[in-house]
Amino acid sequence: MGVRRAAKGVGDFLIEMVGEAVAEVILSLLACALLGCLALIASWSFSPRFTIAGAGLLSFFLAHGAWQTFRTPTKGRRRGLATLTAVGFTVAAMTALFLLLYATGSDFL
Repeated sequence: MGVRRAAKGVGDFLIEMVGEAVAEVILSLLACALLGCLALIASWSFSPRFTIAGAGLLSFFLAHGAWQTFRTPTKGRRRGLATLTAVGFTVAAMTALFLLLYATGSDFL
């Protein structure tokens, strides 16, 4: 009985460790994306037109994703750009929610 319990404990530990490693990688990638967006905003002194165009395209991308996510589904599957924008919006919304909960020190996490 003791060997099974120990093996289960080691298995649970390994699963938790791999899950945390994957979460760290995902958060690191999201942090790099955020840094890229901040660099886009900070490039105002270099090129105001590029900054406004980039912010407008990012806003359009997220708005289209929100529209695709929350509208009533049509017959058939979403394809191409619609799927990409819906996934982009969902990832951005979940990241914002996670950062909000993490920043406020919520016990929900």
